[in-house]
Amino acid sequence: MSAIRAVISDFGGVLTNPLWEAFAGWNARVGADPGVLGMALHKAAEKHGEHPLYALEKGQISETEFTAIVQAQLPSEIQLDGFREIYFSHLHPNEPMIELMRDLRRRGLRMAMLTNNVREWEPLWRAKLPVDEIFEVVVDSAFVGMRKPEPEIYELTLERLSETAGSHDTGGIRAEDCLFVDDVDVNCGMATELGMTAVQYVSPEQAIADIERALA
Repeated sequence: MSAIRAVISDFGGVLTNPLWEAFAGWNARVGADPGVLGMALHKAAEKHGEHPLYALEKGQISETEFTAIVQAQLPSEIQLDGFREIYFSHLHPNEPMIELMRDLRRRGLRMAMLTNNVREWEPLWRAKLPVDEIFEVVVDSAFVGMRKPEPEIYELTLERLSETAGSHDTGGIRAEDCLFVDDVDVNCGMATELGMTAVQYVSPEQAIADIERALA
């Protein structure tokens, strides 16, 4: 019998198509070479002493402030205004993974989403899938001031799962009780370091097989 009692899933790149496809969609729309946005982010991080995307995902700066910081490092012919709309138009639900998560909820597993995200984007990403139908806990980096792979945001997720536990879940939810699913290796590495079982998402077929194996 598996000791897994809870599943903690990422959003973008696991429950959606790969994020690089959304970035590629923006590149194509504005005529930017691949890597231009990444280089602008790197230059902004060097100038300001902090990566602007990390600050955005922690809710430390607004989307408007982020746009201004990065725009200053982009070629003048490349405009970041409208990035949100283009990005989300190329982000689509990953139906096999969403159906798996729905099934895991039906099987009685505790379900949490842990996402590095943007405060202003919440209505847009929530519209991509039935979040509240599947996940009883949602931890969004932009609303809690920390982001993966910082250990504190994993610990907060465990706390919130424990707070919502029913009377049958005595003792709360520990790291050892959790299966963590993410497409980023360092995020999975931190989950493993904390004692969780981690599955790094590569494809629906691979991830579903690995998740079922972990639960078997």
